[in-house]
Amino acid sequence: MKLVHRGKVRDVYTDRGDTVLVATDRLSMFDVVLPTPVPDKGKILTALSLWWFGRLADVVPHHVLPAVDVPPEFAGRAVRCRGLAMLPVECVARGYLTGGGLAEYRATGAVSGVPLPAGLTDGSRLPEPIFTPSWKAPAGQHDRPITFAEVAGLVGAETAARLRELTLDVYRAAAEITERQGILLADTKLEFGHDASGDLYLGDELLTPDSSRFWSADSWQPGRAQHSLDKQFVRDWAVSTGWDKHPPGPPVPPTVVAAVRSRYAEVYHRLTGLKGTVVS
Repeated sequence: MKLVHRGKVRDVYTDRGDTVLVATDRLSMFDVVLPTPVPDKGKILTALSLWWFGRLADVVPHHVLPAVDVPPEFAGRAVRCRGLAMLPVECVARGYLTGGGLAEYRATGAVSGVPLPAGLTDGSRLPEPIFTPSWKAPAGQHDRPITFAEVAGLVGAETAARLRELTLDVYRAAAEITERQGILLADTKLEFGHDASGDLYLGDELLTPDSSRFWSADSWQPGRAQHSLDKQFVRDWAVSTGWDKHPPGPPVPPTVVAAVRSRYAEVYHRLTGLKGTVVS
């Protein structure tokens, strides 16, 4: 295998014409890799992504190949995939208002150019899910929200429309599944790319606590911060330290590592029902 790219969280290899995507235990925050890993994080992200790819195969074409062989040292945290030329757009679907979307709404009354009703607050459920893409910045820079028109300028109108359609289809299908398990899918980020034939596929990860906001449904209450089952817990901790969001990131205390690991494991177990198969 040949290493071709080391991302914030994933390492990308080529092997016999395929792509092998390896999820590490690295923790990324505000586009900065923190110095402290989270044990078993890569295995949880890989297992949950594969579970979702299987559940949503009829909703969106994806990059995962039937072949499951990967090098032994990457067992449990690697996926063999078709190679894709990834698009420079992060496709975000929001069903609830929070985070950067909330800040933009408070400033403009809209998110990524999508106007929203007045009077919404932190945690408000939106009238319908919306597509709020971001420009995928090069290493060392920060991603930024963009409008649908800007997506069309980057990838063409036809591809932009397809990205919006697929992103919202995935969100709606996934939100129905999570709600049956008492979990609200506040938002999620997807990434797409073209294969050598020009066909569009969903790539990267899918509906993990790294790429999505998951909330406990039984404690959801608009107007305040929600109980998160994702890496928002670490974001909140990082902000509380006074860190300026530039490298180097602060070391993460063992109590925070344990708490975020527990949240990731809870999401995996509650959604899949597969107790103890990846992490206890």
